[in-house]
Amino acid sequence: PAMERILQEVTIVGRRMEAMDSKITDLSTDFKLIRADIASFQDKVTDLDHCLNAVESRIAVLPYN
Repeated sequence: PAMERILQEVTIVGRRMEAMDSKITDLSTDFKLIRADIASFQDKVTDLDHCLNAVESRIAVLPYN
């Protein structure tokens, strides 16, 4: 009976480890998606910065400046 109980506990621990491994994999995927979103956001900020610089340049040459 003691050996059976030990085997049951080992099986339970193994299942928990598999579940944790699956959750870690899910988190890794989530982090990759977050990194991609951040990179996309950074690209959009850069594009916006370029647009604002272009507008600023055009305003600078308007006659009333």
